[in-house]
Amino acid sequence: MKLHELSPAKGSKFSRKRVGRGIGSGMGKTSTRGHKGQNARSGGGVRPGFEGGQNPLYRRLPKRGFNNDRFALEFAIVNLDQLSGFEAGTEVTPELLIEKGIVKNPKDGIKVLANGELNVQLTVKAHKFSKSAVEKIQAAGGKTEVI
Repeated sequence: MKLHELSPAKGSKFSRKRVGRGIGSGMGKTSTRGHKGQNARSGGGVRPGFEGGQNPLYRRLPKRGFNNDRFALEFAIVNLDQLSGFEAGTEVTPELLIEKGIVKNPKDGIKVLANGELNVQLTVKAHKFSKSAVEKIQAAGGKTEVI
């Protein structure tokens, strides 16, 4: 293939619609807007969700729940199968997890969950642990420490 043989993909290029350019174009006079009415006017149209003055759906439905984003903490999650790659006796800290690339964004802290098996004895330091993760780490002979 040569440079002069290149062409854009079929259907990727199209000429813009030229409206209001005479009756022969098929898009003259009203310029595809129909006759009169709000949508035919310049700047006309209604906002999304507008139902012609009828009480809109978003106002008819009840409000439910609340959003606690302001105070909610978001933890980076580490599973036990990710920790099984460390050698026995290692002290696993958040800094070590970031350095090894297991955690890329620590967010508000690190939480250890019990997904997978742990066969090595580790001392794990994190901000939170699930109960089953603590049980599995201790069953493998390791220790947990909440920072």
